[in-house]
Amino acid sequence: MPRSAVLNVMVQAARKAARGLVRDFGEIENLQVSRKGPADFVSAADRRAEQILFEELRRVRPGYGFVMEEAGEVAGADPLHRWIVDPLDGTTNFLHGVPQFAISIALERNGVLVAGLILNPVTDELYLAERGRGASLNDRRLRVSSRTSLVESLIGCGVPFAGHGDAKRFAGEIARVQGEIAGIRRFGAASLDLAWVAAGRLDGFWERGLKVWDMAAGIVIVREAGGMVSDLDGGDGWATSGSILASNQLLHEDLLRRLSGPRA
Repeated sequence: MPRSAVLNVMVQAARKAARGLVRDFGEIENLQVSRKGPADFVSAADRRAEQILFEELRRVRPGYGFVMEEAGEVAGADPLHRWIVDPLDGTTNFLHGVPQFAISIALERNGVLVAGLILNPVTDELYLAERGRGASLNDRRLRVSSRTSLVESLIGCGVPFAGHGDAKRFAGEIARVQGEIAGIRRFGAASLDLAWVAAGRLDGFWERGLKVWDMAAGIVIVREAGGMVSDLDGGDGWATSGSILASNQLLHEDLLRRLSGPRA
């Protein structure tokens, strides 16, 4: 599918940042036995990628503001536009040498998400979408799955980990869902999980405790692939609640009903 000027800007910035992440990813195995802590190395890689994205996007669209994982909010002269940037979603995967991580960029116009990019630098899978123009994976148009039954569906999720999330609530969600579906998967990078919903690899995905930069690009891509996105209360408060459910339109209400039940 043809790319607009704004998507070209996003792709060029992401490709430039990706080169550094691929190089740094190649060093992870050596760092496991080095004196320099691998977590420090990953933090540096994250910051370098964010700086490249900031510089490239600001160079081409100098007035736009930013919301970034590391640097926070940066105001722009243009009050209507801002970039929402995650330079390295899936940091724990990156740290352990697992090639499931991504660069995520979304563009917001007057409070509405209008474009999204998710790039896995290792697999070179590039997901793109622009409001009203559809979604693509490496220039092939995307559609969410057409499954109508949960018993046939593969669902992705996020799992609470040490010091993060409500394990009791999650246990209740799993208990209400796992007996009704074909399988549950946890891949560790929410942006890619959302992209996989758009591609039909997952029939749905839910998680709590996310940040806006984890979700924004994926939301555009899922919606433009014909899917539905809500928070876990069924509304549009994902940015403030940090909770998300994405699926095809046929499964969404059924999943939402099960996930929003009482806590375990």
